[in-house]
Amino acid sequence: MTATIALVDDDRNILTSVSIALQTEGFLTRVYSDGESALKALIENPPDLAVLDIKMPKMDGLELLRRLREKSAIPVIFLTSKDDELDEALGLAMGADDYIAKPFSQRLLIARIRAILRRTEASQPSSEGDPQEPAEILERGRLTMDPARHRVTWGGTNVTLTVTEFLILETLAQRPGIVKTRNQLMDAAYQDDIYVDDRTIDSHIKRVRRKFRQVDSDFDAIETLYGAGYRFSDE
Repeated sequence: MTATIALVDDDRNILTSVSIALQTEGFLTRVYSDGESALKALIENPPDLAVLDIKMPKMDGLELLRRLREKSAIPVIFLTSKDDELDEALGLAMGADDYIAKPFSQRLLIARIRAILRRTEASQPSSEGDPQEPAEILERGRLTMDPARHRVTWGGTNVTLTVTEFLILETLAQRPGIVKTRNQLMDAAYQDDIYVDDRTIDSHIKRVRRKFRQVDSDFDAIETLYGAGYRFSDE
């Protein structure tokens, strides 16, 4: 079944180019130039996923997400500026699924969309009406990961991760003590034929560590092995 993606951005060039790229990949698209005009449409006729710019006139992306979450749980990806870490954190806390900083690669955006749609589909009942076997909850020391609900806790405290960050941490935590190379983490996080350099994985690891250290300043479960990769320690 073809997925429908809603794009909300006041930059018409982005709306046009991303819409064409998504349609080329087989998606259906709807475009909106501001949050105010998008809100009613997204609630009354929800797409499979929405891509929202944060900074828009009339109603910004954060307010749109807040009001959207009162009525709908559709997956949301934020488009942010490079300096908007505070907005990113607010958006994720309010229920966004991921974010991508502008300027961005369309291939990267499409890979993130596919990853979120796969995870969403995996948590839904099967077409025959029988619930699918739920993904197994992963527990490693103080870490608990619930893939079906995209929920992570450390010592019982919630830690909000993007889809990409979740997949990287899940890959590391599945086999504690085993070193995962950057290429292995790329394959796990993107799962599509898309190239990202080593610095991208390093940046994700840095963000994951920072988020865990916000709830536990002594967090050191992700170890760096220089020249080799990363591993998770549950000791």
